[in-house]
Amino acid sequence: MTIESSERLLTPGEVALMFRVDPKTVTRWASAGRIGSIRTPGGHRRFRESEVSALLADLTMEASRTSA
Repeated sequence: MTIESSERLLTPGEVALMFRVDPKTVTRWASAGRIGSIRTPGGHRRFRESEVSALLADLTMEASRTSA
């Protein structure tokens, strides 16, 4: 699996800030398959910015539809 070099990779902490959750929650989401992740050679998780942004947009749209 290759990724484009222009694709920004986010840490669990950065993703957690975007979703306003704890970084451990982001790690659990990745383990459960709710969000895709990449492992660095050192074993750390990284998340594609485009995928995270798309998920956040989907959840935001879903929340606005249910609260209307």
